[in-house]
Amino acid sequence: MNQKNLRKFRWVISLLFLVSTALLFVDYRELVPEKWYSTILFLQFIPSLVSFVRVFSIAAAGCLVVLLLTLLFGRIYCSTICPLGILQDFFSFLSRKLRIRKRYRLKKSYSLIRYVFLALPFIFLVFGGIFLVYLLDPYSNFGRIFSGLARPALVGINNVAAGIFEKMHIYFLYPVNYKGFHWATIWFPAGILGLVIWMSFFHGRLYCNTICPVGTLLGLLSRLSLYRIKMDKSTCTRCGKCAVVCKAGCIDFRNMTLDFDRCVGCFNCLDTCDTDSIKYQHAFKSAGNNKMDDSANSKRAFITGTMIYTLGLLGLSKSLKANIRAAGTGNTNLIPEEKNHPVSPPGSISLKHFNDYCTACHLCISVCPTGVLQPSFLEYGFTGMMQPRMDYHTNYCNYDCTRCGEACPTGAILPLETGVKKLTQMGRVKFVIENCVVYTDNTACGSCSEHCPTQAVRMVPYKNGLTIPETHVETCIGCGACEYACPVRPYRAIYVDGNEVHRMANKPHFDEMEIESEEEEFPF
Repeated sequence: MNQKNLRKFRWVISLLFLVSTALLFVDYRELVPEKWYSTILFLQFIPSLVSFVRVFSIAAAGCLVVLLLTLLFGRIYCSTICPLGILQDFFSFLSRKLRIRKRYRLKKSYSLIRYVFLALPFIFLVFGGIFLVYLLDPYSNFGRIFSGLARPALVGINNVAAGIFEKMHIYFLYPVNYKGFHWATIWFPAGILGLVIWMSFFHGRLYCNTICPVGTLLGLLSRLSLYRIKMDKSTCTRCGKCAVVCKAGCIDFRNMTLDFDRCVGCFNCLDTCDTDSIKYQHAFKSAGNNKMDDSANSKRAFITGTMIYTLGLLGLSKSLKANIRAAGTGNTNLIPEEKNHPVSPPGSISLKHFNDYCTACHLCISVCPTGVLQPSFLEYGFTGMMQPRMDYHTNYCNYDCTRCGEACPTGAILPLETGVKKLTQMGRVKFVIENCVVYTDNTACGSCSEHCPTQAVRMVPYKNGLTIPETHVETCIGCGACEYACPVRPYRAIYVDGNEVHRMANKPHFDEMEIESEEEEFPF
């Protein structure tokens, strides 16, 4: 292949990865089959690494493939597979079209910053948990940006367009009820997006070579790669064309050297060189008198031993309690909900397992059909910030839905068969009679019982012909339908307290419907 075509080939492959990954997070119409998720996300490094550490299975060994590709060809993950890296290329392209920035230049290596951002997540992983890993993981940041910002924007555009077309009697679009936008958890992805846009517009791939730990790790490994970009001093004219198109700012055309561990493999330099003095070739093949810049080769053995260290426990904190007064009922002294644990998604096994393996990419939030999965704030504690939780004030978990487990790329949420899901107890129902409108207002209700799919909440005689809820925790699965349906605000009369370890509920016994005799005469 003509090496000048490598750039075009990269464009095609990277566009495929960007579109397919983005579609997973903005697919509010559920167009992407669940069986495609694992294929599309197989090569995303951090989710694959977490999953591989958990099960040591070849099916979860995408991280090993990425490491092998890096040892062979350099940082092609950063240029071709990483969705956040490709998104930076899009913003760089946009900056050129808007004439904000026309050329790049040689940049400092910022080695200290890079190695600090690489070391801190793995130190935290050893002693505290996965918190800093998923805060800096490029895939998870991409997922949070598209799930928390792009998806609601797309739904809003869809709803506006649906209203316009409806007036024209065109119905191929329909409005979508979206409940996933929460200001408390939007600030971080919004900040990362702003940082990425600023760096991409004015500094190319500086984010990849300063903040991203995956980029730094793969950069270290790329010093051992079999194929590298080399400069031929015998034919180079020092025109500088390669340096002004280098997104990584790693080409010193005056000294005719290239810092390959910062090179993200965009191949712009190959395409722009008029004398073919820059070539992508075997590391042991001579390229004139040039030698690669290896000033930092002494750090070659760094990080490998800590990658597969045992994941630590994350600290948990109790949920924040709202400090607002009751409204909408006759009782002004409602009792707050006493939730000892948040509710983790079905298939997450336990809070420990979920917090240890979840990278907060928010893919499960995007695929959840009811929107009950929402980013946490401090419900899991500070080190579990942004990891998804079941928010029963937003909605409830569908009785037979298993989409979150099918989508999860790290194994934090394991896939469940529908029959097992219907008996998985994520939490237990609690009833506070002092908050119930039947008790406070002497009025009929029963919303919780009507919505319960397992008869864990039943209405029993109370007084004056009224009925009041009675709970049966042995059949409760913690789906939250009762809590969502309860009309009492701000504190529900019935709610779900999460199980620290998921259990199996008893199979509910449904009463058979009474059928009138067919011999009975029709009354009209």
